[in-house]
Amino acid sequence: MEMFIDSLYNHYHQKHFLILPLVITMALGFVLIIILKGWQKQNSKTSSIPVVPGLPLIGNLLQLKDKKPHQTFTKWAEVYGPIYSIKTGASTIVVLNNSHVAKEAMVTKHSSISTRKLSNALKILTADKTMVATSDYDEFHKMAKRHILNGMLGANAQKKHRGHRDNMIDTVVRRLHTHAKENPLEPVNLREIFQDEIFGLAMKQALGKDVESPIYVKGLGKTLSRDEIFQVLVVDPMMGAIEVDWRDFFPYLRWVPNKSAEMNIRRMEMRRREVMKTLIEEQKNRISSGEEINCYLDFLLSQGNALTETQLMMLVWETIIEASDTTLVTTEWAMYELAKSSNYQDRLYDEIQKVCGNSKYTEEHFNELAYLSAVFHETLRRHSPVPVIPLRYVHEDTQLGGYDIPAGTEIAINIYGCNMDKNQWDSPEEWKPERFLDNKYDPMDLYKTMAFGGGKRVCAGSLQALSLSCAAIARFIQEFKWSLKQGQEEDVSTVSLTTQKLNPVLAFIAPRG
Repeated sequence: MEMFIDSLYNHYHQKHFLILPLVITMALGFVLIIILKGWQKQNSKTSSIPVVPGLPLIGNLLQLKDKKPHQTFTKWAEVYGPIYSIKTGASTIVVLNNSHVAKEAMVTKHSSISTRKLSNALKILTADKTMVATSDYDEFHKMAKRHILNGMLGANAQKKHRGHRDNMIDTVVRRLHTHAKENPLEPVNLREIFQDEIFGLAMKQALGKDVESPIYVKGLGKTLSRDEIFQVLVVDPMMGAIEVDWRDFFPYLRWVPNKSAEMNIRRMEMRRREVMKTLIEEQKNRISSGEEINCYLDFLLSQGNALTETQLMMLVWETIIEASDTTLVTTEWAMYELAKSSNYQDRLYDEIQKVCGNSKYTEEHFNELAYLSAVFHETLRRHSPVPVIPLRYVHEDTQLGGYDIPAGTEIAINIYGCNMDKNQWDSPEEWKPERFLDNKYDPMDLYKTMAFGGGKRVCAGSLQALSLSCAAIARFIQEFKWSLKQGQEEDVSTVSLTTQKLNPVLAFIAPRG
């Protein structure tokens, strides 16, 4: 600075003596502005989002190799705060671990973060976003969501499907009674029974009928049993969706072949497509014969020819896979926690007895059962069925949590981390339904744990999930005393990237009364 002023003085001393003070003043002002801007940048939250250190080129990929990203994200939040960025190869991902900033992304800033960025496996399995859950927020998404609410999952549609749900719960309870009578000393595999019946419910709602006998699939040239159809429509796609293709992290190396992984996904997609095509054609023949059934397929076909064959197939299939998975996960975890603790179980049973008496629980009783609601929501909090929401893509510059988020960034909303936030939840690692009896929680607020998302992309199936899961939990507790098989008390291992229990709940059940 001194050399700069001396130079100015020597240059202007003779001929520009009068403007020298002005030049010096301008120079000093310029320097002051630079200093102030540097200070503002250093102290401005918007310009310095915390970054989790990683390695060159691969970023934080090695730190995520355990396939439990929701748990790793949550640990990082304790060090770097509720919002930070990571690198996964060529991509920058901002991870949100706090409910306030997550809701900001899902609701307030939705217009800037409304698109999806899918892995190669998901692009194939979703026919390039031809699903409500994975599509961008565009005209197709709005149309498809309107259809699914009007035809299957909205309040009016749910009333029409009420009989299917009641029959399903009655059948599960009947099978549990049969097990208790025939094998009283053997633990029951709840998942095996519940999964079988909920798949049947999904098929009835989606296609009008369950698969009652083996079906010949022309495109595969073979006959498939009901179990094989469940494998093709539910299990294989679920496992395929969480498969990791290293090329997803390095798009510039997409040209490098990874044939085994891609062929496996394409085989799953082909098998799923051929089975769905066979099931839909069978129901189209039924409709042509004049037989109509209250189901989602019939509703979609009644809407005219706005949907392509692929869109029709994908929208029907989506209701089958989603109904067969998340409700099962929530219900099984709830029964695990209740079977583990006689105190929680007895409290719920006493509430059911007080409200229902000698009558069996029905959906109309739900509003009178505060503790049942608390059990349901605490299970969603502690065992979030979807621990990390599928990545969203920032398509225009925006801000989240006070930080500048540039276009091109991906957003990971860590629902598990939000629900394990020690600043919001007391002893979050513990399963304590009582926390939801506090007056600060609205008993009818389905989104308090954000398990169903929020904003314009909120889950369309939240009403059915609540109705079905709570009915199952209430009837199971109303009719049986549950206790875990020895050794299961601390078995909380989960399947890969999901929160589904690795091992099914095995419990001894004793009929009440």
